[in-house]
Amino acid sequence: MPSFDIVNRVDMQEVDNAINNTRKEIATRYDFRGSPAEVSFDKKEKKIHALAEHDMRMTALVDMLMTHLIKRKIDPKVLKLKPVESTSQGHVKREIVIQEGIETETAKKIVKLIKDQKLKVQASIQDEQVRVSGKKIDDLQDVIKMLRGQDLGIPLQFVNMKD
Repeated sequence: MPSFDIVNRVDMQEVDNAINNTRKEIATRYDFRGSPAEVSFDKKEKKIHALAEHDMRMTALVDMLMTHLIKRKIDPKVLKLKPVESTSQGHVKREIVIQEGIETETAKKIVKLIKDQKLKVQASIQDEQVRVSGKKIDDLQDVIKMLRGQDLGIPLQFVNMKD
């Protein structure tokens, strides 16, 4: 029976490349010259740490990071921006968390959307992904088309299409 999986995955190597490009841009930009601005990436924790002199520079730093992520085909929807905090030196810092996988609530929404289509397919939640199976590939393609038109707050990828 044909099936596919709905997932939310992030290529961490591309995130690392975007961070490195952001660092290079910080080093060359005139408005950041002489000010403490840095960005670091913790692959294990899937967190990005940003440090800047004040709020205006933090905004510019996050914008630069977003631009480089988009160039690397990473959807900004996977980022959860934590509030800006002050440091003891008078600077500001921000933590950005990369969210992978599909949360249970979102997975339930996806299953409900698929069932509302009244197609002859079955959708089941498996850990942090949703598996959709059916007798006709055309029905599966209709599900993909419908989900691409929805805004669920996270980017979705459709993988493991099997006949």
